[in-house]
Amino acid sequence: MAIRKKSNKNPPVLSHEFIVQNHADIVSCMAMIFLLGLMFEITAKAAVIFVTLQYNITIPATEEQSAETISLYHYGIKDLATIFFYMLVAIIIHAIIQEYVLDKINRKMHFSKTKHSKFNESGQLSAFYLFSCVWGTSILVSENYISDPTSLWRDYPHTLIPFQMKFFYILQLAYWFHAFPELYFQKTKKEDIFRQIVYIGLYLFHIAGAYLLNLTHLGLVLLVLHYFVEFLFHISRLFYFSDERYQKGFSLWAVLFVLGRLLTLILSVLTFGFGLARAENQQLNFSTGNFNILAVRISVLASICLAQAFMMWKFINFQLRRWREHSSSQPQSVKKKFVTAKGKTSRKERENGINGTVTSNGADSPRSRKDKSS
Repeated sequence: MAIRKKSNKNPPVLSHEFIVQNHADIVSCMAMIFLLGLMFEITAKAAVIFVTLQYNITIPATEEQSAETISLYHYGIKDLATIFFYMLVAIIIHAIIQEYVLDKINRKMHFSKTKHSKFNESGQLSAFYLFSCVWGTSILVSENYISDPTSLWRDYPHTLIPFQMKFFYILQLAYWFHAFPELYFQKTKKEDIFRQIVYIGLYLFHIAGAYLLNLTHLGLVLLVLHYFVEFLFHISRLFYFSDERYQKGFSLWAVLFVLGRLLTLILSVLTFGFGLARAENQQLNFSTGNFNILAVRISVLASICLAQAFMMWKFINFQLRRWREHSSSQPQSVKKKFVTAKGKTSRKERENGINGTVTSNGADSPRSRKDKSS
């Protein structure tokens, strides 16, 4: 991502620079068209498909619930229109965070080009992960998924889901779809595009898979678990950019990352290997949304295991790279400590570092002045 510099010369309309500089305004106008469409009777039926959730079913409430009726939702082809609209909203929010928060911090910190790109990436993702974790946790608590782990596979297929659950999945898909045009808007470097596409594709593949296969309960739990670990990594990287001596966050993240991968595998094996495998109805039925057959269970479980193995491989490479960087930053030889007769360090030793040793960040330490006699 490059720093945008304002110039007096306006780029030609619809040129590359014009679209990049004004993409938030262009997308805002597109979103306003759908909102204005709700105001007129002729266009309201078409606009409502983009703005509101579709495929709601009203059913009588049980004795335990206070309301007379409740609304549940299932998925369909119209969800693509809703995802498209909220993808536009995600682009607008992305631009607001970039301009009013991240760019202001970048101007004060004077980051290098590499740190500038990584800081913007971590800033955007940490905000999204925090929002998703808080929202996803509230859904888990309200639906009692945490207190009752058997709800992950009980009463499968979970074709009817509450409003909050469906809206959560719609926004998740919209956010990760918006990441593709952001590669163009943020002028992502060519060497980083493939890495970005890979992890965006992995998110979309697994979130869409959980949504379409009616595995929304398990998918929500795994997403909240994964997002919490990723939030800790990106917030630690933000603190590291402000102060490179900050390393505690990465150490805590490393422990939780391994535990997160282990817990993900345990929950997946319990759901597909024990819960769904012992269900009575194990026949493929597209009309009822039942995909609980052996081939699907093995495919989904294998996909989750491969994703966890891929992340562990990336994690090990990251830790090895950090270890090499830490080793290379250490001085090749440690200077001997010279102590004066009174047991105090000399003036030259105090200038070089603490207790006569040279600091690892030599570029940031002040240079010692030469004596006039030399």
